[in-house]
Amino acid sequence: MKQLAGSIRIGWVIEYKNKPWTITKAMHIKPGKGGAFMQVEMKSVEEGTKTNERFRTEDTVEKLMVEEKDCQFLFEDATGLTFMDSETFDQFSMPSDILGDSRPFMTDGMQVIISFIDGKPISVELPQQVICEVVETEPVVKGQTAASSYKPAILDNGVRTTVPPFIGVGDKIVVGTAEANYVERAK
Repeated sequence: MKQLAGSIRIGWVIEYKNKPWTITKAMHIKPGKGGAFMQVEMKSVEEGTKTNERFRTEDTVEKLMVEEKDCQFLFEDATGLTFMDSETFDQFSMPSDILGDSRPFMTDGMQVIISFIDGKPISVELPQQVICEVVETEPVVKGQTAASSYKPAILDNGVRTTVPPFIGVGDKIVVGTAEANYVERAK
């Protein structure tokens, strides 16, 4: 199924150079000069090798038709990540590096979508947003909230991100899993 490259998401399986590749990182970049593009890190489903590619947002990519199943993340051990199919209750494992930089956002019991090709699990798609708690950030400086500057913060899963000045330690925020970016304060 043809898709615009600008809509590529982590967990997709695309055909690239006549082989299936799983998207492990996808970043939309709009430089000051020139057109926007997607910087994508992919992992070969067949060989396990990784590559980086740059697609113009108006390019099309072939998203492979795969079987997608709702699954639940159970635990991680030396063999990898263990999931359970929500319909059949079958358990299976996948390598720990399958998620790339998004791994810290996956928590025990989380519902995810896993793509299968010929009955073999090949990629994991996390929810687009999760709620995290800020465990470390700079204190609020009076009068600083008027500026649109962001400050560094560390979340409860160890991920570093930037947050608005009014966010403090202990606040719960909504974070985009694809780019580990602040979305809004959790309600």
